Amino acid sequence: MTRILVVDDDPRLLSVMSINLTARGHHVETVATGRAALASVRVAVPDLVVLDLGLPDIDGTDVIRELRAWTEVPIVVLSGRTGARDKVVALDAGADDYVTKPFGVEELLARIRAITRRAGAGDGGEPHVVFGDVTVDLGARTCTKGGEAVRLTPTEWHLLEAFCRQPGKLLSQRSLLGQVWGSAYLNQPATLRLYMTQLR
Repeated sequence: MTRILVVDDDPRLLSVMSINLTARGHHVETVATGRAALASVRVAVPDLVVLDLGLPDIDGTDVIRELRAWTEVPIVVLSGRTGARDKVVALDAGADDYVTKPFGVEELLARIRAITRRAGAGDGGEPHVVFGDVTVDLGARTCTKGGEAVRLTPTEWHLLEAFCRQPGKLLSQRSLLGQVWGSAYLNQPATLRLYMTQLR
């Protein structure tokens, strides 16, 4: 089941999106602000984000840049901004697609299907990572050691996932802080050391 986060300050649009996406077998979460979106993604990274640019607290392009500092989650912009410059800025910031309002629900759903197919989301395409007697299932978000489930906090999971998605790569403290906690924590290495100790 594909997990989709819809970010828009229009409650009617959120309701329409939730009904249509849920009817097609997706798990849908909706939020109305950029800060709520960033908090939601940090707790559990969805398979795809549908994002309005005109949010009441943070501009949507800033939300995209913040997300791209630490995750490659696919982002579909759904916006009333129709100018070519707005589209270029959003796509350059890291959006994967751009749909203008008013929009056709079937077209948006087709774009979502295309992006999730490319990303391998929700279709068993996520890899299993095995090291020693530890197995990490990135799709199911589970970790086992010696065949027994390992209980991890959301933060511990995100830290483990960051390593598993970049095997053999030397990751700096700033890179890990950005990926797991966001750009506001780039200068707080003590936080990383604490969680690294717990994860070990």
